[in-house]
Amino acid sequence: MTRRLRHWALLGAAGAVALAAGLGFALWNRTPPDASALLALSLPDTNGTSQSLGQWRGKVLVVNYWATWCGPCREEMPEFVRAQRDLGPKGLQIVGIAIDQPAKVIEFAKELGLNYPALIGSYDAVDIAKPLGNRLAALPFTVVLDRTGQVAHTQLGPLKPEQLRTIVNALL
Repeated sequence: MTRRLRHWALLGAAGAVALAAGLGFALWNRTPPDASALLALSLPDTNGTSQSLGQWRGKVLVVNYWATWCGPCREEMPEFVRAQRDLGPKGLQIVGIAIDQPAKVIEFAKELGLNYPALIGSYDAVDIAKPLGNRLAALPFTVVLDRTGQVAHTQLGPLKPEQLRTIVNALL
């Protein structure tokens, strides 16, 4: 009986070591997400003019996926407006990708006093965010790119004001 117990204990310990080694390697060897598809994305703005996200290379770029029907999206957007106002002159550019109807986006943008571009996306635009960490295709989802176009932060769910400021200030 003790021989059998020792066998199972040894087998369990070997499995735990293998699992820990595999997780450690996966985390250690993880490459940052590639933002090239996001920077190559072109979407219409609220005037119907196609805008490429690549035009903001060289700036700290905050791309926020949102919708007018998304409560958490609406709650975090006033801070994006404040951050664009305060930090835009230092090199910040916020861009919203609205997964919504253009008329609703235009109405909400006026209501909020939106001071950054609102691009109109579809669920195809959300697919581009999946490799960046939005595997659930949920809203809000935010991607922060540094001045070189590398992913510095991704966030599924709303960003807290102090969290946004900390991330952006470190990149400016």
